[in-house]
Amino acid sequence: MATTAAGSANQSPPLEGYDLYGENRPLAEAVAREGASWADDELHTIGTLLGGEPLELGRLANEHPPQLRTHDRFGDRIDEVEFHPAWHRLLGLGVEHALHASPWREPRPGAHVARAAGFLTLGQVEAGVCCPLSMTFASLATLREEPEVYDEWKPLFTSTVYEPGLRPAHEKAGALCGMALTERVGGSDVRANEAVARPSAEGGEATLHGDKWFCSAPMCDAFLVTAQAPGGLTCYFVPRVLPDGERNAFHIERLKDKLGNRSNASAEIRLDGAWARRVGEEGRGVRTIIEMVAHTRLDCTLGSTGLMRRAVAEATHHAAHRFAFGRVLTEQPLMLNVVADLCVDSEAATVLALRLARAYDEDDAPFRRLATAVAKYWVCKSTPPLVAEALECLGGNGYVEESVLPRLYRESPLNSVWEGAGNVNALDVLRAIARQPESLDALLAEIDLAAGAEARLDAAVAVLRRELADPADAELRARRLVERLALCLQGSLLVRHGDPAVADAFCASRLGGEGGRAYGTLPVGLPLAAIVERHRPRA
Repeated sequence: MATTAAGSANQSPPLEGYDLYGENRPLAEAVAREGASWADDELHTIGTLLGGEPLELGRLANEHPPQLRTHDRFGDRIDEVEFHPAWHRLLGLGVEHALHASPWREPRPGAHVARAAGFLTLGQVEAGVCCPLSMTFASLATLREEPEVYDEWKPLFTSTVYEPGLRPAHEKAGALCGMALTERVGGSDVRANEAVARPSAEGGEATLHGDKWFCSAPMCDAFLVTAQAPGGLTCYFVPRVLPDGERNAFHIERLKDKLGNRSNASAEIRLDGAWARRVGEEGRGVRTIIEMVAHTRLDCTLGSTGLMRRAVAEATHHAAHRFAFGRVLTEQPLMLNVVADLCVDSEAATVLALRLARAYDEDDAPFRRLATAVAKYWVCKSTPPLVAEALECLGGNGYVEESVLPRLYRESPLNSVWEGAGNVNALDVLRAIARQPESLDALLAEIDLAAGAEARLDAAVAVLRRELADPADAELRARRLVERLALCLQGSLLVRHGDPAVADAFCASRLGGEGGRAYGTLPVGLPLAAIVERHRPRA
């Protein structure tokens, strides 16, 4: 650990100029363990690149948020969103390294794990650009339902050329895809939506009419949209520009003024007869988009894990350099307890996120069905308190914008809200258990791989099984049940694969009842300094 103050003003040096991937030891270990060691060199390249100038680009992209231009100077409708050059640089880096498409470009063992590690690492720099990358990645899973559309657009959606601007698809070398599902009337209940599809005489074509309350990344080249067709809720593919060069009737009413994620545009839109092509069967819209939702929920888990890691990196770095009351902070027992406690949650999230990514590589449908909802709920729900505590580790310095912690804090609730807020995911877990009991069997089988190795984990699993066996008031208890599932799964993964000191701390505090509700309540006797050193980046 550092033993001298950083300069005469006792300030920690900026955390920059380092390999964001390589210095994230739990992540690098998970990449090798989950089958993507072949991508290690590329991930080190990405990590080193992102640890330089892009850290500043993330700041600039947030300080200069996107602007909506509804009309040109002649009064013609253009519905364009302007971004700062920093946004384009960051999004271009993500596309260049195929973080939006690598498993579809080169499907091989470990492809989802490798992409997950790169996506998580980019999320440490700036989360806003991860939104269009994630939606493009997830849209391909749904577009496979409509081979004609998939074959036409896959080359553009998997291209590593970032080409912003609205033009016909045949004039572009690369494109991005978004989605617009929710409406004011329905929110998460997309079946209640009122936007209407009017099918044409041409097979599969329709015009769409109505409003969408949340349209993510409206500058994308195309969107997956749900609308009520004569046969029920249906999924449609809507390009922004028609093949003849005309703008589609896709109008951006206004941009959302969001708490965080300010570098990224989110919009309210109106579809005024927008031309669309059906994806999947008419009336089967929810079933059609479910694969896209699953993949974006994976990315919500990865994004929150990235935010956790950046917060822990900043906190451990500061505590290793800042002096107070005659000692560096990491030599003071209570601060050491706090920072080590943060590290435990960060590593637990990392091992879970990468194990989940492997389930997508292996097409392990039963495990990933339940584990995706469980991980999305718990990791995303755990992120805001962790970031808040990391901010507090920096004291007043953590509360000013230059420290990056305020931006992380504003960002931290987002993934818990998007792609189904907490209650939606908790109820989805109950639904999966009831309709697909094999998904619960698969998740419990994964947990049981650590059976007998850790008494506190065994005891927690026994409580979990009793909870699962009791059907009374299941909906009322849904959040508690999902939390137990997540903690037992994280505990099993840490006991089998994590750092032994981290696993011990996790089982003692999260499963054994030896920790409190606030960070910094780990029990005595743990090697806290070793835990912190494992997670501190060497900049």
